[in-house]
Amino acid sequence: MASPDSQNNLPLILIVDNEKTFRLVLQRVIEKEGYRVVEACNGQHCLDICQQQSPDMVLLDAMMPGIDGFACCAQMRATLGNDCPPVLMITSLNDKESIHKAFEVGATDYITKPIDWEVLRQRVHRLVAYKGAIAELRHQIQRECQITVQLEVANRDLQSLASFDPLTQLANRRYFDEYLQREWKRLEKVQLPLSLILCDIDFFQSYNDTYGFQAGNECLCKVAHIISTCKRRPIDIIARYGGGKFALILSKTDAEEAFQVAETIRASVKALELVNAASKVSDFVTLSIGVASVIPSPKLSASGLMTIVNSSIGRAKQRAKQEGLDDAKRLSFWGDRVVVLSV
Repeated sequence: MASPDSQNNLPLILIVDNEKTFRLVLQRVIEKEGYRVVEACNGQHCLDICQQQSPDMVLLDAMMPGIDGFACCAQMRATLGNDCPPVLMITSLNDKESIHKAFEVGATDYITKPIDWEVLRQRVHRLVAYKGAIAELRHQIQRECQITVQLEVANRDLQSLASFDPLTQLANRRYFDEYLQREWKRLEKVQLPLSLILCDIDFFQSYNDTYGFQAGNECLCKVAHIISTCKRRPIDIIARYGGGKFALILSKTDAEEAFQVAETIRASVKALELVNAASKVSDFVTLSIGVASVIPSPKLSASGLMTIVNSSIGRAKQRAKQEGLDDAKRLSFWGDRVVVLSV
């Protein structure tokens, strides 16, 4: 004898007919096939039961007083939507118009009176299996949607890892180089200036050797934060260029404006007064800063301009002057002093 739990796991069939005797006959046939049965005596009763339970299939008589089977089926579809169970319409009508109407209101299949019991058994089995297949398909689609969302999140995380420095949360060199190439091409078309600023923490290797890598990382984060606060526009890009170097791309910014940003960065880092006993130019952490501004043209590449800025820092530290390209202006800081390399 089946346990109550196993009985509750059997598919539930809702029989809807205004004739009690016919409902009893259907109930015996359906229960003999191993299904649970619940009965409704009219269309409204059917709608009420569907709101309270979730039948796996509905055997629905078409011709009933009040809300007939056609109206009842239409309301079930409208109310339950995708959760509406398959509907097997039972009718004594066998004309094409009634069959068409049954499908039009959302019936899954139909069977006519007098009922062929073997046909009824087969169609009930098929529609219950159909309900299970649809439910499984929806679960599968839901799982695939969840996997898709998880993959999108993972891809965004990977993109973030590929584009940002995990320590300072600034853009990394890869993203900086890609953005610089795009801005160079864009500004070359409209002939507007592009400025680069490269900041190098003086004696940073010695700072690490003196205070340890943990302190060095803290120093990098503090300098990164200060540089971020000196950015004037959202379009400006700041990146950790590597080691103790930070780089900025200032689109549509001329040399004078770029110089002002660089001076703000230099003064702000100086005001931090981060002690650096390893420095040979100050008691505190200082920056060497290279600044270059140019209107992009075929005469010079983006990487070429970056090379100029990078090399200008070394020259500034050596206090050397060297002539540069006529269409580029370069200014550098060494410690607290400004070195004009070429104008």
